[in-house]
Amino acid sequence: MSMDLRKLKKLIDLVQESGIGEIEITEGEEKVRISRQAAGTPMVLAAPQPMQPMALAPQAPAGDAAAPAAAPAPAPEPKGHQLKSPMVGTFYRAPSPGAPAFVEIGQSVSKGQTLCIIEAMKLLNEIESDAAGTIKAILVENGQPVEYGQPLFLIE
Repeated sequence: MSMDLRKLKKLIDLVQESGIGEIEITEGEEKVRISRQAAGTPMVLAAPQPMQPMALAPQAPAGDAAAPAAAPAPAPEPKGHQLKSPMVGTFYRAPSPGAPAFVEIGQSVSKGQTLCIIEAMKLLNEIESDAAGTIKAILVENGQPVEYGQPLFLIE
């Protein structure tokens, strides 16, 4: 998504401060909707119109019957311990661009080991494993925004 992350953060802050329920902005072919959940936490739903699989909430034209098949529900979750995001922010697998990732699939990890970084409001927060085991899956792409409670890793 090429819409500036700083712009999105500013929009989220404005939605929180103003108390409005929802705002939708279209910039070129990109559409962003920010709406407040019942708990008052802003939620960002991005729906780029070009065929980009990264959309968090794909929105298809009303007459497009193939839309449900193009965006199937997530597969049943594999068994194992899920490490969930403790905050809203941007997920990074490595300490800096070009550096090796903290962990790879199949790697053994110990409790307290740093697995990723989540950037929130220009602060880099190291996220540590809350369980020992083997990384079975990395559920988020590098640079992708994450929500509070969103599963990041599957540890078995």
